[in-house]
Amino acid sequence: MLSDDHSTFGGWMLKRLLLCIDVSGNGLLHGAGMRQFGTAWDGWQVCTVSGLAAAARALRAHSFPVGVLISSFDGLGELDSFLHQHWDMQWVGIFPPRALQMAACRRLVRDHCHDYHTLPVDMLRLRHTLGHAYGYATLRELPHAPLCALEQPDMALKGGGVAIGRLRSQILKVAGASAPVLIWGESGSGKELTAQAIHVHSARAAGPFVPINCGAIPAGLAQSELFGHERGAFTGATRDKRGLIESAAGGTVFFDEIGDLPLPLQTNLLRFLQEKTIYRVGATHSTAVDLRVIAASHVNLLEAVQQGRFREDLYYRLNVLALDVPPLRERKEDLMLLANHFFSTYASERAPMVKGFSNAAVEAICNHAWPGNVRELINRVRRAMVMAEGRAIMPQDLGLSVADESGADVALDGIRWRADREAVQACLASAGGNISKAARDLGVSRMTLYRMIKRLNIEC
Repeated sequence: MLSDDHSTFGGWMLKRLLLCIDVSGNGLLHGAGMRQFGTAWDGWQVCTVSGLAAAARALRAHSFPVGVLISSFDGLGELDSFLHQHWDMQWVGIFPPRALQMAACRRLVRDHCHDYHTLPVDMLRLRHTLGHAYGYATLRELPHAPLCALEQPDMALKGGGVAIGRLRSQILKVAGASAPVLIWGESGSGKELTAQAIHVHSARAAGPFVPINCGAIPAGLAQSELFGHERGAFTGATRDKRGLIESAAGGTVFFDEIGDLPLPLQTNLLRFLQEKTIYRVGATHSTAVDLRVIAASHVNLLEAVQQGRFREDLYYRLNVLALDVPPLRERKEDLMLLANHFFSTYASERAPMVKGFSNAAVEAICNHAWPGNVRELINRVRRAMVMAEGRAIMPQDLGLSVADESGADVALDGIRWRADREAVQACLASAGGNISKAARDLGVSRMTLYRMIKRLNIEC
């Protein structure tokens, strides 16, 4: 038996770990009470705790596939919250018979428990239940992709496929240099995560990482926001203010959607890249700023240069080290690994009974074209976790079809349009129609969201 002292785990791996929690206050897991469970515990290494606080400490110290909880009438709300947080375990409940007459207790069993027993416990049946629960737990532990692919130290980019592996290798190469980096990738593919990874692996990792959404800077305040201002420079300037570029000194500044930067600011940015100095609004002297510049765009900047929307000299200043972030359709081997990762990340939002993806949902995810990339995957998984009515997410919960869309006679532009429209509509609904909140959730500026609403014919 393992006690509340978790040092007994010390460095060795247990194949069949069982966490037993007594929240009844009756001491059923101690002394004679514990001995009555002897036959049920055969073949298990058991950790016994009293109360949810001790259980939480045990779960932080080790991973248990199966848990047994002994409860009475009290504290069902707190227990419900605890089980919701630890949804990925197989729980077996033990209750006094009268507890199941309570609607709250029945709901807790239905939402969280693999099975339940009533006191006094039939030990043979409990032993069979635990074996069955462990079998289910091992099924859950079989991933659709190697779990080690998620465990990249200091690398926020998840996945184990060839495309993302190539990007990681390129990140490590450019991180060691100090030259500007230009990242290209479709919307929602992970350009900012790529920039963060470059910063984390660079010599400037201890400094700040300052992201700037170029499309979200207010036109009238753009100069002050980027470069700062001196006291008295204009009405309302009651004190000196550092701009976003200056605030990144010693670290990295990330210009997201650099193609949206107005032409006058492009001129000022070019001067900064050439001279490594800035002029605050109203200042008579320059300020030296030492930082790394990373920029990103989902549009082809060379085409923007040819159309007169982007300065050619700025383009070549930024495009020293270039990285392409692969779209999700080129990362099919990472799809379920990412889907399961987001399911765990947003587990607090799920309906209590939802435990994972059905086989049909897995097929639909793997066959979808993912025009909205990782952002679309996140939105669909979060929506499905809330809307699913069974224990497993179905394709319709994701808004997907089981049929292979790759062979459908539908233009990719049409698929992208529908996916973008669904994603924006879902985000607006989640934000209660609040444009600012929806824009933050989507990772775009308010003006960009307004343009998307117009292009997608969405009524607000």
